[in-house]
Amino acid sequence: MKISSVNEMREMDRAAIEQYGIIEEILMENAGLAAFGVIAEQIGAEGKAFLIFCGGGNNGGDGLVVARKIHSDGGKAHIIMLGDPDGFRGAARTNFNIVSRLPVTITRISAADEVRGEFERCDAVVDAIFGTGLVRDVGGKYREIIEMINAARKPVISLDIPSGVHGDTGNVMGVSVRADHTITFGLPKIGNLLYPGYALGGTLHVTHISFPPSLYRSDALHMAVSVPPALPPRNPDGHKGSFGDVLFIAGAAGYYGAPCFAALSFMKAGGGYARLAAPASVTPFIAAKGSELVFIPQKETPSGSIALENRDVLTEISRDMDMVVIGPGISLDRESQELVREMARRADVPLLADGDGITALCGDHTEILRQRKAPTVLTPHMGEMARITGLSVAEISADKVGVLRRTAADLNAVIVLKGAHTLIGLPDQRVFLNMSGNSGMATAGSGDVLTGTIAAMFGLGLPLADAVRKGVFIHGLSGDLAAREKGEDGITARDITEFLPDAMKADREGIDSGLRARYTIDVIA
Repeated sequence: MKISSVNEMREMDRAAIEQYGIIEEILMENAGLAAFGVIAEQIGAEGKAFLIFCGGGNNGGDGLVVARKIHSDGGKAHIIMLGDPDGFRGAARTNFNIVSRLPVTITRISAADEVRGEFERCDAVVDAIFGTGLVRDVGGKYREIIEMINAARKPVISLDIPSGVHGDTGNVMGVSVRADHTITFGLPKIGNLLYPGYALGGTLHVTHISFPPSLYRSDALHMAVSVPPALPPRNPDGHKGSFGDVLFIAGAAGYYGAPCFAALSFMKAGGGYARLAAPASVTPFIAAKGSELVFIPQKETPSGSIALENRDVLTEISRDMDMVVIGPGISLDRESQELVREMARRADVPLLADGDGITALCGDHTEILRQRKAPTVLTPHMGEMARITGLSVAEISADKVGVLRRTAADLNAVIVLKGAHTLIGLPDQRVFLNMSGNSGMATAGSGDVLTGTIAAMFGLGLPLADAVRKGVFIHGLSGDLAAREKGEDGITARDITEFLPDAMKADREGIDSGLRARYTIDVIA
């Protein structure tokens, strides 16, 4: 499913009206009807009392349609007007004129206290205050109303997006409604699916409001929910080289877990041959936990990291590899950082850089990435993304998708921006949002498992961009299986690694309905 920005949705609205003649009144009617359908299914309307909070824009107009549908179905609709109804235009004005003729209570308030007692007399709340047009922090009576809605602990239905959530970032603009269900119109907006907005929206439902598929499936929309392709059938006559031969350059004194998790996860996810180039003194400790790995002990720096003098040997080995993974636990030692840069220049196979490997390629050294002929994958967290771009974390958070899109194109790299609902940016400026995973995976070593999983998907035969998307999904699925078994508070990188075979089996044979529901979005008429 495609995902739209606020401006892209406005353009779709305009095209529906001007190009296809689907007048605004039809679009608003369809939006309200779909929202009422969720209310009827989840709460019921007949004999129930609803508070419908309406702002002065089209989101408020959608709320007026919902109020009319509730009244028609035998419910009690009490409309609370937070804006000036004289400001309604077009379809919103038409719907205000209609409800004004019905025996529906409409109360226009100037202060939040005027409606405080109404919450005790209602069964549910409809949030039609701001929609996706919010551009500044919520204040005044609007802030107080939202705080009252949240404090009332009644079922809440938000229209398009919970009021107070930014439509393009998912960030909270001062305060936000916490909804049980959100019905979004046309397509999910970026803010519907990025945290914290996603967590505040409850169950997300999408209605295309009668848009033609040519609009909501358009190639001009560059962002989509990631639904990775199926893995190729595993060759029954294959050998270990058939399923990927990957060189991992990782580890340093004091960093035993990162190289171990990266290389072992490659094998747990179905990869064939993992060669681990780690400092000679570190290798025996890793071998005790991963004896199936092939070790290439490396000469060391005085600090116990991989020395620069290994570059020629590693370059030669890399020529026969399917992929080179570099960076997990490699340290910030000056020589080791220079080794990363040298390998990025020399490796003529796909290169996946993670952790300390990303740090080595930041700042003035990003030019190395631009000059690479073979594909590059970077897997930064927000702090590393800040180092790559030279922006602050706050600046990235204010335009996460835009920054990712521009950076992937600039560096000609596939970039996995890790976090809740990980984003994957491709050099052609497409962005995919991954739905698997959970907060328990925010634990040391989880990113190392991800690098190995991505490498395994490439070794199993997927094209690189698809392998990255598949690896991110399988990694999240493994974490979700671990969380179901142990709870999110108890997950470790070892757990994620151990559940990789189960995730692979579930992906091939069919994910159970409970998890599948978490990874899909409800589409309604």
